[in-house]
Formats: sequence, C-alpha cells, structure tokens
Amino acid sequence: MYNHEDYLSPYTWRYGSEDMRQVWGEVNKRRLWRMIWVALAEVQSEFGLVTAEQVADLRSQAQQVNIDRSFEIERQIHHDLMAELKAFAELAPVGGGILHLGATSADIEDNADVLRMRQALNLVIEKLIKLILAMTDLVEEWSDYSLMGYTHLQPAEPTTLGYRMAFYVQDLFNDWDELRRSQQGLRGKGFKGAVGSGASYAELIGLENLVDFETGMSAKLNLPFYPVTSQVYPRKQEYRVLSNLAGLASSLNKFAFDLRILQSPGFGELAEPFGKLQVGSSAMPFKRNPIKAEKIDALARSLAQLPRQAWDNAAGSLLERTLDDSANRRSILAEGFLIADELLLTSQQIIEGLVIDEAAIQRNLSRYGHITGSERILMALSKSGADRQVMHERLRELAMQARADEEKGEPGAFTRLVTSEALFLEYLSADQLLQLLDISRYVGDAPKRARNLAKTIREQFQKSAG
Repeated sequence: MYNHEDYLSPYTWRYGSEDMRQVWGEVNKRRLWRMIWVALAEVQSEFGLVTAEQVADLRSQAQQVNIDRSFEIERQIHHDLMAELKAFAELAPVGGGILHLGATSADIEDNADVLRMRQALNLVIEKLIKLILAMTDLVEEWSDYSLMGYTHLQPAEPTTLGYRMAFYVQDLFNDWDELRRSQQGLRGKGFKGAVGSGASYAELIGLENLVDFETGMSAKLNLPFYPVTSQVYPRKQEYRVLSNLAGLASSLNKFAFDLRILQSPGFGELAEPFGKLQVGSSAMPFKRNPIKAEKIDALARSLAQLPRQAWDNAAGSLLERTLDDSANRRSILAEGFLIADELLLTSQQIIEGLVIDEAAIQRNLSRYGHITGSERILMALSKSGADRQVMHERLRELAMQARADEEKGEPGAFTRLVTSEALFLEYLSADQLLQLLDISRYVGDAPKRARNLAKTIREQFQKSAG
C-alpha cells in the first residue's frame, strides 16, 4: 500500500480510473511477463526443448506474483526482469530451470508492453465511444436551436447549439477512428533475440524452424509481430500511439476551452455541473469556477508533450538499441494513457451534467443578432442590382455607428439606421430590410448537417460492433 508521507505521482491516486491504473501497475506487467514465459515454454515444448511437466509447473505458478520478493532480488542484482525471472523460478522447481530459454529481456518486455497498450486502448476506446454517443444525443436534441456564433470571440452570425456540438463530436469521431487503427496496427517484437537476428532460437531449434516457432508464439499471444526488429521493436510505434492520444487531448482541450469561455458571465450560455457543496474559491464564496474544464486543459497540455519524448526514443535508438529510452518509457506510456483516461472521465461528467441556459442564449442572440444581419442584407441588395462593394462599405459604416450608439444606451440603432438608409431604399423597402434583419433562422443547413453526422456516427458504431 502506498502512503502520503512520500511523493506519489498524481496518476497513482488522483487521475485516471482504477482499471487504467491496474493496466499500468507492476502486478499486471509481471503477470504478462510470466504469461509470455509460459507461452515460450509451451511452444518450445513442441520442439522437444521443454517437457509437459515443466510447462505444467510454470503454468501453475504464473499468477503468484510476489512484488516484495522481486524487489528484494532486484536490490541485489539491479535488473527488474531478471529479478522477476528468479522470483518466478523459485516457485517452480520443476520448470524454473528452463525459463527464458534463448530469450533476451526485450523478447519479454516489449511484447508485454504492446499487450498493455492494447489493454489500455480498449479502455480508452470504450470510454470514447460512450462520450461520443452522449454528445451525439445533444447534437440531435439541439440541432435546430439557434444561438449566436462567434469568430475572433466576437459576435458573428447565428448557428445552432447542435451544430456547434457536432463540431466537437466530429473531431472525437475521427480520434476514435485513429485510435482504433492504432490498436489494430499494434505489433510485438516477437522472439528474435539480442539483436533481432533470431540466432539464439535458431541454435536451439534449427534455422529451418524459426518461422514456425515465431508463428506459434504469435498465435499463443494473439499478437502479430514485426517482421524486422533490432533488440527492440521500432519505437516509432509508441510515437504513433502517443500522438493519437495527444490528438484526442487536442479535441477535448478545444471543447473544454470553449466551455470555459461560454461559462464566463459575458456569455453565460453553457456551464459545467457544480455540486451542491462544491467550493469555488477559498476567498470568494460566490465563485463558480470551471475547474473540470480547466483540469482538462491542464492535463491535455501535459499529454501534448509526450509524443516529443517518444519521437526522441524512436530517432535516438542507435544501431541495434541503446538504453536511453528505458527510464522515460516507464512513465510516458502509463501517463499518456492515464491522462487520456482522466480527460474522458471528466468530459463525460461535464456532458452528463451540462447546464444549458436558454435565457442567456436568447439574450445574446437578441442583443447581437440584428447587427449581424448585414451579410443577409448585402446579398439581397446585390441580387437586386446594387454594387456589392459600395453596399458593403455603407453597411460597415452604419454598423460601426450603431455599435457606438448602442454602447451609449440606444438599443436597436442598427435596425433604425438600416431601414431609413436612402441608398438601400432604392433597391429594397423598409419592410424587406426589417425582415432581413431577423436572422434567428439564418443558419443555412446546419441543423441537417448536424443530424446527418449523428446518423453516420451511430451507423458506424453499430457496424464496428457487429
């Protein structure tokens, strides 16, 4: 059991699910090592190197991991895999003597790491699908609900809440596809020995049997292998996986960042859930800070840095391998997945408790919507034969004047100025201009696009599940 007298990583207890922490825990890693050692013995028994009794003995002790004993041995020999090997062999007097026959450490560790990445990707993809479906529900529910759209954080033109949500969902749907492809593309090192040549295994079973041997190992582990490796599998694989996790973090960072803006008083349209007893500030009792969204952005920022380390590991693995990736790989893989896990858990909490303030949405639409009708008027004037450039300049001038007037407390200034502008009245009546300023439904086919995306997502998930 850990305690809080010594430093603990926040990923040990604060961030990520218990399931994800167990995937990257020492016990799971060592059980995978033992499972691989047993599989190696099983396949070697088919070539007459190991007896059935030895395999049975190993298999019976494969789950009996004793972390304290392994660490005790490691303190003496300074090699974690060899320490686990010795601890395993102590429990298996019949089979222990043939453990690791022909193998190098990476034959065990690298294949186990890929299996852990596959387990971790299962958890990430499962949570991601759940989040996408929850957000897709919102896309469908609010696909027709108009609100103010913003560019440069300034009022622009209306869109719909469902269409805005669809933008986030579309990114996450692409992330799901990339992560699924990463998982399907995972490859183990296989069993090729110290420099990837397979020489040690050829010495044991004959050069002519190497293909059958490694095919048998692949089947045992249900894991495809790289056809060519050095002592380790290409570290570029980890760069690819962490890059895809960072891509997911990018999508969730945008969603959370937007939510932080929309929760601020100037907007006030959306908010993350706030608990009945939750404290917003130690100094200011009235505060309702968007701490969940801020946590997402903070952790996403950390995850975004990890592919750089994986890049260095891939690019700097010299000749048949160097060990300067070993220490950082103990943390970057685990932390990358634990961060992604926490991002998804927190995003799910936000979506399930999302507060939608319809009054604030309508207030902002009413306050800014009429002035953004200038584009609609510009197109109508142009269609009626007016010079588009001349009309654009006049609308710009009136808009600037109207904003100044409204800041002085004169609401509806733009409507008054436009409907009385002689230059416009040459082409359109005041009633026509007034109708064009009502842009609450000036959303094009955004609702249809949002619903179509939702339909595509549901159909694709059903197809992939089948």
